[in-house]
Amino acid sequence: MIKFYVLLGPPGAGKGTQAAIIADVCGIPHISSGNIFRENLQLKTELGIKAKQFMDKGELVPDDITIGMVTDRLMKADCSGGALLDGFPRTPKQAEALSDFLSSINAEIACVPFINVEANELIERLSGRWTCKAEGHVFHTKYKLPKQEGICDYDGSPLYQREDDKKETVEQRIRVYFEKTAPLVKFYTEKEVLVEVDGALPIEEVTEALMKVINCQG
Repeated sequence: MIKFYVLLGPPGAGKGTQAAIIADVCGIPHISSGNIFRENLQLKTELGIKAKQFMDKGELVPDDITIGMVTDRLMKADCSGGALLDGFPRTPKQAEALSDFLSSINAEIACVPFINVEANELIERLSGRWTCKAEGHVFHTKYKLPKQEGICDYDGSPLYQREDDKKETVEQRIRVYFEKTAPLVKFYTEKEVLVEVDGALPIEEVTEALMKVINCQG
């Protein structure tokens, strides 16, 4: 049975960073839904053209189009031994469709690591970010202070806070994530494949915990 993994985690949990590390160490593809969307849009595939029609109107891309893009990607040769999915599924309906597709190719969701971080910690991580105007270097009010307040260490340009990093925006993003993800966490908990990992630990310890969860020795 071919084993696939779904990595869950809220904004600011370090999910993208961890997914890239785990995929590299364990020798399996990191399948990001964001990358799949960008690729389909750039290549103007049939599904990409359909998705763009909804995105141009500011509407959510329907599940069947999203599922089609992802399953097309999972059919490629590099996924023949399994893969780590990041950003998909986002809903129980997508999760059901993924399970059905994997069953059809003699594969399964072996486990779903959930990098869990308290909302207050996520808000502190995300809302403390400041970016330089010239090259986009990122600083943080707690983890990476600039040598001179408000000035980038690397190019001397002023630092500013992106709209996405402002506290009110961050709080809304996190609220929406937990509202939308709660049913998915419940779905995989009931399937007995969800394993919670403490995302408040240092990066290296989170990586180690994730590798144990998916039984990867590195």
